[in-house]
Amino acid sequence: MEHRQIGNSNLYVSPVAMGCWPITGITSTNVTEEHSLATLRAAFDSGINFFDTAYIYGYEGESERLIARALGDVRDKIVIASKCGLHWGSDQKQARDARPETIKKECEESLQRLNTDRIDLYYLHAPDPNVPIAESAGAISELLSEGKILAAGVSNFTEIPQYEEFHAVCTISADQPFYNMLQREIEKEQLPWCLKNNVSVNPYWPLMKGFLAGKIRRDHEWAPNDGRQRFPVFVGEEWEKTHAFLDEIRPIAAEAEMTVAQLAIAWVIAQPGIGAALCGAKRPEQIQETAQAMNQSLTESQLAKIGQAIQNRGEVNRHPAT
Repeated sequence: MEHRQIGNSNLYVSPVAMGCWPITGITSTNVTEEHSLATLRAAFDSGINFFDTAYIYGYEGESERLIARALGDVRDKIVIASKCGLHWGSDQKQARDARPETIKKECEESLQRLNTDRIDLYYLHAPDPNVPIAESAGAISELLSEGKILAAGVSNFTEIPQYEEFHAVCTISADQPFYNMLQREIEKEQLPWCLKNNVSVNPYWPLMKGFLAGKIRRDHEWAPNDGRQRFPVFVGEEWEKTHAFLDEIRPIAAEAEMTVAQLAIAWVIAQPGIGAALCGAKRPEQIQETAQAMNQSLTESQLAKIGQAIQNRGEVNRHPAT
């Protein structure tokens, strides 16, 4: 397993990263502090050196605090990504604020919670429709100049002009969109732009919010606070179609001597332009399983079979049901 360079930066990361949203317990069930700390350590012990968090991961910055507690003693051996521009309102709803003063304030607070002198990779979490992207990029460029961050990234951008406006002010080293076997929208424009401009793509949802781990049964009953049931892919006809897809790729996983989750991640990190796949986890055994995908590879024949199964299934909608 070789580490991959993030853009033109001096950051080198494992091809599987740990996404540190689930450990906050906001939209996941059965999350405990003990499990979260153990999961972070298990990720590091499994060869993962890349940990992805954000200002908004936890109502009170719990994700960043947990990283500091679990991995503070190996800080110089890991790469930490965090994000700015989204926060929780008093009504516990997400709000966007990417004004320069807010970005700088959120960076300072993240540095304190992470108990570190720099954030290795700092993303604008989402564009703010009320703030020109160039202004947000300017603030992040200042943080680079001050050494408070080492590389800049963007997340949840959807239009090429957004990338270009940011990139003209502050070099983008990484992009963080959603991407997996069935949600491949970035292949149309975003991924080609990133390849052209040497921007590493570090996608979230490589397991499509856990579905592509292959462990959710057809008769699964959702807990009331499980946010996944708001997404079309987890209900009705889409639910059945995706289970049929899982049935089609299980023999491919068996042939490759992988679990279904490992197959899904191995597919993502085999795609051109991918830096690292962000794998969420809330228990050690989950990240230990997905980390193994870094040490596995797919043959051309297996990739072709997966491609046919993907074509048979078709893309799915990522957006929550209204």
